[in-house]
This record gives sequence, structure tokens and C-alpha cells, in this order.
Amino acid sequence: MTLGERLTLLRKEMNLSQEEVAERLNVTRQTVSKWELDQSTPDFDKVIPICKLYNISSEELLTGRKADVNNNDQEYNLMTDQEIKKKTAKAICESIALFFIAIVWIIIASTFSFLKEEIMVGIFLLIVGAGVINIIYKVSSLPEKKSTEIRKAKRKQTHKYDDALAILFTIVYLLVSFITGAWHITWILWIVYALVCEILHIILDKEEE
Repeated sequence: MTLGERLTLLRKEMNLSQEEVAERLNVTRQTVSKWELDQSTPDFDKVIPICKLYNISSEELLTGRKADVNNNDQEYNLMTDQEIKKKTAKAICESIALFFIAIVWIIIASTFSFLKEEIMVGIFLLIVGAGVINIIYKVSSLPEKKSTEIRKAKRKQTHKYDDALAILFTIVYLLVSFITGAWHITWILWIVYALVCEILHIILDKEEE
């Protein structure tokens, strides 16, 4: 693709006429037309204004290749806040489902006398580990969200979530322990609690950035 073809494509993508482009760049419409027909090239002092007008780098304008710098910003522009939230929520739901599966496994497995405790705990940790890896990988691979929230407010919010999780896991721990009587195994729930808290901190730190 020639420079003129790129200029034409960029102008049409922004729904601008040659007259509008000429007015913004302080040149004549005939000049813009010549650029797009490859009859002439923009003067050096017009390269930066053209890049600002079309929101591209000079490398992309002259060569057609997008620069690799500010990759997170480019990804962010391609992915809306709503899409980021949906992907984050999906990763959280998948991991929470795995945590519940791990808890159900411990409850059910504790009724099988032929299963060794080491095997039960090993399978439990494998399922929990899969949940942790899933959410850390998926959330960390998302582009950073631009946030203007104050760090202090974020920390207060984090502490509130930690307190709520502590109460929730205490209730679950006591219920599961009393129902199954497997006090020697249910302590593993506190490992899950610590992992969930760390995941929550990662997510909130990601938003804070």
C-alpha cells in the first residue's frame, strides 16, 4: 500500500472529507488530493500533525507497520472496560467453581474409608492449584485498566473484602467440619481462604494500575 492509499484509508476511517482534512492541517484541498493520489508527499512539518489527526505513529504512517511501543495502551484501546470486566468475571467464576469442586471432593472423599488421606489432600490441592493458575494467568494477561481511584480508598475496599471472606470461610469451615467430622482435613479450607485473598489483591491491584 502506498502512502497516498494509506492517507486515503485513514481519512475514510475517520469519516473526514478532503476539505476537513485540509482545514485541520492548514493546507489546501488540492494538496490533500495530491497526497492521496501519490502526486506529492507531505512536507516534513506536516508529518506530526497528520499523525496526531489520525492518532497513529510516524512509523505506521510512513511504512504501514504499527509500532510495538505502548502495547498495553493499544490493547486497552481495542478492548473496552466492559469486555475486560466480563473476562475478569469469567476467570473468577471458573476458579470459584474449581474451589467448590475441591471442597465437595473433600466432603465426599472423607466418607470413603479406603482412600488414604494423602491422596485426598493431593487431589484437593491439584484442583485448587488449577483454580489459582487459571485466574492468575487470565487476569494478568488482560491489558491494564486505566483507573483514577485513590490508592487509600482501594486499600480500604480490600480490607473490607478480606473481612467478609474471613467471616464466610469461618462459617463454611465450621459447617463442613461439623457435618463431616473431618476436622483433621477441613483445615485445608484456610489454604483456600489465603489463595482467594491473594487473587482478590491481584485483581484490585490490576485495577489500581
